[in-house]
Amino acid sequence: MRILRLVVPALVVCAALSACGAPTDDPAGPGAPTPVTEQPTALPSTAPAPSTATETLKPPGGPSLPPPVGATELTGTVTAGVEPNCLLLDGYLLIGGPRDVLAAGSRVTVTGRVEAGMMTTCQQGTPFVVEGARKG
Repeated sequence: MRILRLVVPALVVCAALSACGAPTDDPAGPGAPTPVTEQPTALPSTAPAPSTATETLKPPGGPSLPPPVGATELTGTVTAGVEPNCLLLDGYLLIGGPRDVLAAGSRVTVTGRVEAGMMTTCQQGTPFVVEGARKG
């Protein structure tokens, strides 16, 4: 009876393991990756819809607001970031725009859009893609 208790589980394990190595119809062999034949579906665009309205953002640290749709306007003094060529305005990292207008210490008004998910080499500020800038 004791031998039967040891042999039956061992046979079940052997049968299960041999089923894992059973031949397949796959010409590449078992364990080969299955090729993808379907086209991936496109993800919905997260780009904001065009708008003619202009909104003014509050600096980070204020109340949590969803990213605005359309153009946004920021006004303030540009400061240099910790990394070279990184410019900030009220906690927003300025991406693009005319560098003769956007210089550290300049008081400016910029229009553009927040791109919170954008990767940058500057390690501070929420990315803000500048579409237009003027002194003042």
